[in-house]
Amino acid sequence: MGQPIYLDGFATLPLAPEARDAMLAVWARPGNAGSPNVSGEIAARTIADGRQAVADLIGAAASEMTFTSGATEADNLAIVGVARAARALEPKRKRILVSAVEHKAVLEPAQALKSEGFEISIAPVDHRGRLDLAEFARLVDEDLLLASVMMVNNETGVIQPVKEAAALAHASGALFHSDAAQAAGKIDCDVLELDVDYLTLSAHKCYGPMGIGALFVAASAPKPLPLTFGGGQQSGLRPGTEPVALIAGFGAAAQVATHRLQSDQDHCAGLIEQLLQTLQQRQLRFRRITGDAPTVPGTASIQLLDVDADELCARIARHVSLSTGSACSSGQIRISHVLESIGLSETAARGIVRIFCNRYQDPDEILTAANYIVEAAALSQLETGELHQ
Repeated sequence: MGQPIYLDGFATLPLAPEARDAMLAVWARPGNAGSPNVSGEIAARTIADGRQAVADLIGAAASEMTFTSGATEADNLAIVGVARAARALEPKRKRILVSAVEHKAVLEPAQALKSEGFEISIAPVDHRGRLDLAEFARLVDEDLLLASVMMVNNETGVIQPVKEAAALAHASGALFHSDAAQAAGKIDCDVLELDVDYLTLSAHKCYGPMGIGALFVAASAPKPLPLTFGGGQQSGLRPGTEPVALIAGFGAAAQVATHRLQSDQDHCAGLIEQLLQTLQQRQLRFRRITGDAPTVPGTASIQLLDVDADELCARIARHVSLSTGSACSSGQIRISHVLESIGLSETAARGIVRIFCNRYQDPDEILTAANYIVEAAALSQLETGELHQ
């Protein structure tokens, strides 16, 4: 039996061949960028090239990019590191504002800052899972130090109004961060256009390797205080020997994404449309929980009516890879905070699957996957008598 058809792209995306080749080339020759020899110079050049490629993906300068172990570390650096640094500059500002649907890599660091005297405010979203800008604006005042709103939600694929939120935060004198892990390489993501101070990236969410991410820090923004200390690499903001191969892979994936952005969008949008149309033609009852909110091309978060999504995913696991919620929250019994934020009941949440069609798939694969979903849905009905939303 071959590999399952992979529709779990919110969790991670396939590795681009270009990224794999770039990493293999680096692994074939040893070199530490801190060594004063030719091998070290080659490693340093590889890092510089990768940094430039990642910066180009978001319209930044290479000097504004700091590599991390992933988006979680970058988010922690942006929330905790920035809050601690900015407090010294603005001692009267002690409040941090985050959206209700942020990844836990943002929510949990923010909550942890309560023990250091910071106040945390949560901005709600509407029934589609998109930031309520009116409520966000109401929570922005002269006490606000830092706001964080993700570009794309990792459970629904909804694109958030980051530019508008950043403008509101800046009007009050606050700083602004956005977690763009699910956005960079999939939609336009220009830091100058968005006017953000900090931006989080993740390599494996844009066809790069796991184990590496990056934080954009605008040249005009206060530098975060480091969370770790060591050899002084990356200007001391994130010390430690740089993973040269992973940086090369990240850079290669970023270059491909930059060049293929529009074609990827068109291709993936066509695939998800085909899948949803097939489900409708096969008379599978479902609804997109995001309504008319803008979403990343190729994605859909749907509620299968009267179907137990966990059972469905288990039935087709050998043939199709799907998930029912955030991969970082797997194993939890209660409804995810994202679905709860948009007003879904626990019963309704039991029928939700998230789908991500990627650049390496073709219409035949998508048709096959849709047929597996329809067949499994008929065998995965919720128990009679349960209430449905």
